[in-house]
This record gives sequence, C-alpha cells and structure tokens, in this order.
Amino acid sequence: MVTSSPTPIDSSARSLPLAFLVGAVVGTMGGLIGLGGAEFRLPLLIGVFGFFALHAVILNKAMSLVVVATAIPARLMVMPLDQVGPHWYIVVNLLIGTFIGAWVGATWATKIASHTLYRVLGALLLFIAVLLAVTHLWATPSLDLVIGVQWAAGIVAGFVIGIVAALMGVAGGELLIPTLVLLYGIDIRTAGTLSLLVSLPTMLVAFARYSRDDSFGVLRRHPRFLIAMTLGSITGTFIGAVLAGVVPVSVIVPLLVALLVFSAWKVWNHKEPPTQAAQNSAPA
Repeated sequence: MVTSSPTPIDSSARSLPLAFLVGAVVGTMGGLIGLGGAEFRLPLLIGVFGFFALHAVILNKAMSLVVVATAIPARLMVMPLDQVGPHWYIVVNLLIGTFIGAWVGATWATKIASHTLYRVLGALLLFIAVLLAVTHLWATPSLDLVIGVQWAAGIVAGFVIGIVAALMGVAGGELLIPTLVLLYGIDIRTAGTLSLLVSLPTMLVAFARYSRDDSFGVLRRHPRFLIAMTLGSITGTFIGAVLAGVVPVSVIVPLLVALLVFSAWKVWNHKEPPTQAAQNSAPA
C-alpha cells in the first residue's frame, strides 16, 4: 500500500479564495467544450497546490463526483429520461467494463510508487491532449458493428475508460463521448447525457476502492479546500456552458491541448523532496 503524509507547503498556497478561483477557471475551460475540467484540475492540484500524486487524484475524484452529480439533473431538464431511455442497454454495456476498470485502476494507483504514478499521470494527460485534438477538430466516425461485436467492444472500451478515469480522478467524459459516437453511432447531444449516466456509478466504484486506502484521509484533512474548489468548479462549468458559443472551437481547443501537453510535461518531471518521496512510497 502506498501511504503518504501531507505535503508541507505554505498555507497561503492553499487559500480558499485561490482554490475557488482556480476551480472556476478550470470549470470554465472544461465547460467551453462540454467537459467538467477535471483533466485540467489534476496538474494544478499537484503543481500549484502541492499535493502528492495520489492525494491529488483522490481530491480530483471527489470533486468530479460532485460536479457530475450536479450536472445530471440539469442535463435531464434539457433531455428528459424518455429520450435517454431507449439507450439504456448502452449504459449497461459500458458499465460492465467501467466497473471492473475503475476498481483495477484505483487499486493500481494505491499500489504503485509515487514517482511511477507521476509518470503514469503525465502520459495520460498527453493521451487526453491528443484525444481532445482529434475528437474536437475532426469529425468522429461511427462503426457499423454487429450486436455481439459491439457488446464485446463496449466492455473492453469501458474497462480501459474505467482504468483511466480512476487513475486520473476524472469523470471520463473525454473518453466516453467519442466512444459512444464511434461504437454506437449516438449523436453528440445524447452522448453527453449518456456519458454522465455512465460516469457517476463508475466514479462511485473507484471512490469506494480509494476509501480503503490510508491516502483517502486527505479528504478529511482538507475539507474546506475541497468545498471551495468544488464550488468554483461547478460555477465555472456553468459559465463555460454559457460561453460555449462565444469562443470558436478552432481557437479554444488548440489552447487547451497546448495546456494539457505542458501539464503532462510538468507532471512527468515532477520531483518531490527526497525525504517526502521516501515517506510517500513507504509500505504500510
């Protein structure tokens, strides 16, 4: 088991107004392209606020869970359940894979050494950057698969998505939406709603696994920080949704991709003080 002590850091760096502001900015960036922004929040939790990798992932997961939980009722007001109902089998198909993947991903995150987790997170941030560019700057095709192959592909895709979402503490919408379009031919609007319905129970599985690790205590040690940044993220998500039609996708996506690439490089090369790194990797 990987255990770690809180990072000694100037308390002003974790001030509540700063946490709210950063959360709002991140939420706005994600909202501009229909995401919650957790992929942008993770490197900031590490680089700006000084949390260890696993602590940052757990905090990110907790915030993502709240953001998605608040987004679902709002989304269902726009797209009622009777419009989503016919696609219930897709949610079930993906959940079979995401449940297993989320548990496996969260288990890996709590077992691997801290410096390895930084490298994994850096690589995943780069992967998300590439995926973001491909799916938002080019049209996503849809595959015409027979039902058996489609179900098998859905379970495999869900497994991978569950692992990535658990490791990064994200909802997984940046992976789920293109998967829904590619495998099932779902339109973007419906895919956005279905992704939330898959994300919430998947995150609960990962959250349950993380709750069994000592590092889960970071939520108890920083409740006000968690609340402030979560409220900022929710506020920013709504702001981004309102501004979505103002900033062209051709402008915002390259900027966000560049930000993710830079964040990937920073997280990959993140260094902890030797004494803290030893504590962070010490077996329980």
